[in-house]
Amino acid sequence: MSPLSRAFRASAVSTVLAASLLSSVVLTAAPSWAVTKLTDSQAASQLAASGIGRSSSGGCTNRNVSTCTSYEQINQDTVTGIKTFRSISGCAITITGGTETGHASGTYSHWNGYKVDVPLTTCISNYITSHYAYAGTRADGARLYKSPSGNVYARESSHWDITYYTCGC
Repeated sequence: MSPLSRAFRASAVSTVLAASLLSSVVLTAAPSWAVTKLTDSQAASQLAASGIGRSSSGGCTNRNVSTCTSYEQINQDTVTGIKTFRSISGCAITITGGTETGHASGTYSHWNGYKVDVPLTTCISNYITSHYAYAGTRADGARLYKSPSGNVYARESSHWDITYYTCGC
């Protein structure tokens, strides 16, 4: 067998082995971008244990009713993020908007589990504006603040709209 044939055969074997290994890794390992979704009760339990309350204008938790405040299908990173924010800020936190219908759509939306709304309290507003970098204004006029971990805090007219891309603050 010529050196060129041996090199080609070795290259082909390496390619097959690499593809086989990649296939087994892809089938057994969760991708790094995968998110963990929680049920309403799982999230509520974690949040309540951290002293975070929930308020709903409709007095309900149904994801399909816009006046409810639901945690159904919220990302674990979002729950961990707001728990971390409560811990580092020392502010009382009540979630007034979760994964229920009625919010703007998009990949990083309330419905997809990336956002929560919290009231405009003095403590929350002072912490965000003094600890996070001003990041411009959203198309709807909301002032944006970005945490060192990349999460975005948007000051809307009646609340803070927080997008958690990661579990850090």
